Amino acid sequence: MAATASIDAIEWLRKQIEETAPDPLKTMLTTMVGALMSAEIDAACGAGYRERNEERENSRNGYRGRPWDTRVGTIDLQIPKLRHGTYFPGWLLEPRRRAEKALTAVVAEAYLLGVSTRRVEDLVQALGIEKLSKSKVSELAKVLDADVKSFRERPLAASYKYVWLDALMIKCREGGRIVNVACLVAVGVNDDGRREILGLDVVTTEDGAGWLAFLRGLRARGMKSVELVISDAHPGLKDAIASVLRGATWQRCRTHFIRNLLTRVPKAAHPIVATYVRTIFAQPDAESVREQLARTVEHLRSRFPKAAAMLEGATEELLAFTSFPKEHWRQIWSNNPQERLNREIRRRTDVVGIFPNREAIIRLVGAVLCELNDDWAVVRRYMTISREEPEEELKALKPTPKKHAA
Repeated sequence: MAATASIDAIEWLRKQIEETAPDPLKTMLTTMVGALMSAEIDAACGAGYRERNEERENSRNGYRGRPWDTRVGTIDLQIPKLRHGTYFPGWLLEPRRRAEKALTAVVAEAYLLGVSTRRVEDLVQALGIEKLSKSKVSELAKVLDADVKSFRERPLAASYKYVWLDALMIKCREGGRIVNVACLVAVGVNDDGRREILGLDVVTTEDGAGWLAFLRGLRARGMKSVELVISDAHPGLKDAIASVLRGATWQRCRTHFIRNLLTRVPKAAHPIVATYVRTIFAQPDAESVREQLARTVEHLRSRFPKAAAMLEGATEELLAFTSFPKEHWRQIWSNNPQERLNREIRRRTDVVGIFPNREAIIRLVGAVLCELNDDWAVVRRYMTISREEPEEELKALKPTPKKHAA
């Protein structure tokens, strides 16, 4: 009996792949998808291809080509046509969309990470995709819209003792022109002492009407118990805070104030004046802070009377932080935490440069903020928020002294 020749399956498969087309994965995928569509249309016709059958209900009528972008490159799908009616492989493709969902997710993620549409186009071409225009990249990035919408409209169930407000100016195309629009962002500290991004909106200008509508939206979603609002001294913003967040104290950002103050003194005096003002915030307690501000005003009055008058007039709004726990002072006496957030947003938006519309701004900035908000939820607390107990409750918690027997 002759010995049976053994076959190395791995070696045989390797040889078959080498002898087939330059891209065997694409060939195999094309063949498999074609066979599945053929089986489905045979079932729709009631008979196989070129089969004569009295039960036949329809017949084929050629093919129509459609490019299909996949992870192995662009495949030219040949979709069968029917003589009566239409056929579309809904299990494979979505109407008016030819990109595979995995590719869509990759493009959206690249867009979120700040990769420009031009670079995304070069990337997908390197992966074998024949053509993916800038407009197509923007269209695929719209898969982020649902998540961003849910993030912007979620209820705000916690209490927020501190809230930071700021705006970024971003270039956008409107009416055939390139204009600057204001991207409004609100950040708060919740009951657990963790930072949370509360809201995002895009308005035409950073005026009172825009801020008023923005803050009213936050209140309608449940923002409550705000005790201190930190921002710059934009007149429209100040009026909106006073109108919507009644009872909340306003803290003027010290960093923005110092920049404004230095415009009242010669450039050569900027370092010494800035040093004087910073000594105000280096004091150990609220009383010392106010005394140091008064001394600084007197130091400046003789040489820089305009700067001294400006500092004296801003005393209450600049020292509002002193009414709150000292361990929070560094976080609440300026908008610096918000500025760091703005730099992260800028890092992503600068790649785009000019946005095609406001929806694109909300899509990208909203996705970035959503990602940062998730990160903040798992890192250590930003500060410790302790609610003061009523005096009666504190007395009830104190142990009753025991009477010792004589």
